[in-house]
Amino acid sequence: MATAASSDAPVPPMDRPIVEVRHRLVLTIAVMLATIMQILDTTIANVAIPHMQSSLGATFDTVTWVLTSYIIASAIAIPTTGWLSDRIGQRQLFLIAVGGFVIASMACGAATNLEEMVLFRFAQGIFAAFLGPLSQAVMLDINPPSRHARAMSIWGMGIMIGPIMGPILGGWLTENYNWRWVFYVNLPIGLVALALLWALLPVRETRSRKFDLFGYSMLAIGLAALQLLLDRGAGEDWFNSTEIWIEAAICVSALWMFVVQMLTGKNPLFGRDLIGDRNFITGLFFMVVIGIVMFANMALLPPMLQRLFGYPVIDTGLILAVRGIGIVISMAVAGRLLVIIDARLMVGTGLVIASFSLWQMSHWSLAMDSGPVLISGFVQGLGMGLVFIPLNIMAFATLGPDHRTDGASLLNLLRSLGASIGISIVSTLLGRNTQVSHADIGQHVTASSIDLIDPSTLDRFGGLGSVALQFLDAEVTRQALMVAYIDDFWFMMWVTIVAIPLVMFLRPARRGAEPVHLGE
Repeated sequence: MATAASSDAPVPPMDRPIVEVRHRLVLTIAVMLATIMQILDTTIANVAIPHMQSSLGATFDTVTWVLTSYIIASAIAIPTTGWLSDRIGQRQLFLIAVGGFVIASMACGAATNLEEMVLFRFAQGIFAAFLGPLSQAVMLDINPPSRHARAMSIWGMGIMIGPIMGPILGGWLTENYNWRWVFYVNLPIGLVALALLWALLPVRETRSRKFDLFGYSMLAIGLAALQLLLDRGAGEDWFNSTEIWIEAAICVSALWMFVVQMLTGKNPLFGRDLIGDRNFITGLFFMVVIGIVMFANMALLPPMLQRLFGYPVIDTGLILAVRGIGIVISMAVAGRLLVIIDARLMVGTGLVIASFSLWQMSHWSLAMDSGPVLISGFVQGLGMGLVFIPLNIMAFATLGPDHRTDGASLLNLLRSLGASIGISIVSTLLGRNTQVSHADIGQHVTASSIDLIDPSTLDRFGGLGSVALQFLDAEVTRQALMVAYIDDFWFMMWVTIVAIPLVMFLRPARRGAEPVHLGE
């Protein structure tokens, strides 16, 4: 395994990577393959759920555990990434995570019943939890500070584009082959990534670090209860259900005990200097906002385009892919502008642009074509790309190298929680606002408001009248659903606007700080 420098050119002593590697470009490709494989799996399986339901003999309520088990496993496992990386080594944990993810994916594809699928998805979620934080930490470690912005641009493109491409690839595989190929597709990608990582990923020193079992147990229980609450809340009518009250009580109690342990324990799960870092904590809040705006938005748009506008799965994916083009452009620009523009200004500008795109979406109508969707998606991609890269740079700017893996795990965890919270809120608002709007619109369906049909006399026409009433009700529902989607876009716009003042709490990245090298 080579650890020699990749170039003989003199490197300024203040601008060296934590770990110097040979073939940095190839290693970057390997890291990104593993990252994209994992990110794709967060959305690629969603479109195949109806096909799994019939194949596995599951009901609509039980098949959702295919998604829930993956989310809960990831939330429970992510906080242990830093400790495991220190204990067994970053290289070993990365290889185990990639190999385990591929094996679990193959097992998911071969599952014969719902119980097996849930079990294998839980295992897949555990291995997936390590890939995001480890990939981000590796990208920072193998690049000098002067290239961190570019490295985070590359990493961010995979993180942000993966959820967009997942439904496209999942829909194409499901329609042309079988839902099992949604999981089998991970085999070639995973094997290539594993081989390259085995050959190029350097060995990092391990260090002894006590594990806070009580703190982790409380955090894991609290996160699992929160994910269950968010996933099942809408179906159980939220706090009208005893189950939701129990999950909420467990969540609050466990997370409160975790916070007390973090503040008073001798060996907390995360270092107190990490939790006390202003830039990092502010970055965590922003990650929640990104999760709500980016991932909740992506959960809303595919069903909206398919149900209300009649687009097939592939066309829906292609329309939404324009958002990815905006992300790629803005991330590439952000990586270059960071050396001359204050990162805080870029984050604020990105949030303003994202807010404007959501304002555009709040003016959509059922009479529009795909043009407004393409334009607002591209604008939103530009905004989120400007936010993501500078935010990651500033979040790590005041952290020491020893805290990178722990920091990356918390940032990934809060982004995932933000996505879960956002999806749960917008889904609940969508259902309730649809009912309210349906009632409001229905009040105005009278003989004077309809030219050709008198609703009060349709019962005279027997079956034909019933069909006409069904058409009327379907159109009212369609209009009500569009109003409910617009309400969700307004909600996300205000969430983004409220987050803008948090930029003032960020401190600019320190330039010229010398990294600590292994063995020194």
